[in-house]
Amino acid sequence: MLNKSVVTLPPMTLGWLITNVLWLSLALLAASALTNRRSLSGAGWFLFGAHWLKQPSHYMVIGDYFNVVLTLVAALFSFYMAWIILARGCDSPSCDWASSAVAIGGILYFPFSQIPLLGGWLVGQTANLTATILVTFGVPVLFNGASSMSLNDHSVQIILACTAIESMALFTGVILSVRAPALRKFAALMISVPVIYVLNLFRNVFVVLAYGNEWFGPDSFYMAHNVVAKVGSTIAMFIIAYGVLMLLPEMLDAIDELSRVIKRTRGDVV
Repeated sequence: MLNKSVVTLPPMTLGWLITNVLWLSLALLAASALTNRRSLSGAGWFLFGAHWLKQPSHYMVIGDYFNVVLTLVAALFSFYMAWIILARGCDSPSCDWASSAVAIGGILYFPFSQIPLLGGWLVGQTANLTATILVTFGVPVLFNGASSMSLNDHSVQIILACTAIESMALFTGVILSVRAPALRKFAALMISVPVIYVLNLFRNVFVVLAYGNEWFGPDSFYMAHNVVAKVGSTIAMFIIAYGVLMLLPEMLDAIDELSRVIKRTRGDVV
């Protein structure tokens, strides 16, 4: 009997796959949305989970345990969606909606987070608009460069998280993926994405003012950024989401159906 050699992936190919697992997952999810082939979305969800499984080690190093948990939850959810589609043969339109939403949202968000040139451009535009608003209202802010500004010797650095790109990509993905008339989807986009960006600019303005003028004492930045602004942003997101759901009740149906699919398949496992 002849010995047959085992075919293995060359190290360079395997390294390329690991490095580009995010883009491969989004490509498969997008291809599934365009071709209606659920097997592609199942593979896409699996690779998307692999991407998130790579992230906790980074957050462990910097001591960000909240994001460690968050990325692990994202990975588990992605693997579970892959299992529902590939092993359980999910035929619910809600699975297609979730896959399409992740594909659109991911394609809109990850280029800015993964490609420095795009991310830097968005950060720079947001920082410039924030400084422009402050100057327009007579605030003597100093624009120190592409992404930082100072007021009364208190400097604030604008980063990608300060651009609201995550929330805008999320809303765009879930809105465009729902099965509803185009006019209502357009209206939902108009009351969410531009509003989120404008509100975020004034959130940045508030943080600069509060920190620069020490409105909350020595801990002004923490109070303004981590407490007041976060609470305000959360309330704004709930209000915007409520408005979107009023315009697109089909989205609530999709969320409810996906929840039932997950509960049903979870019951099968138990």
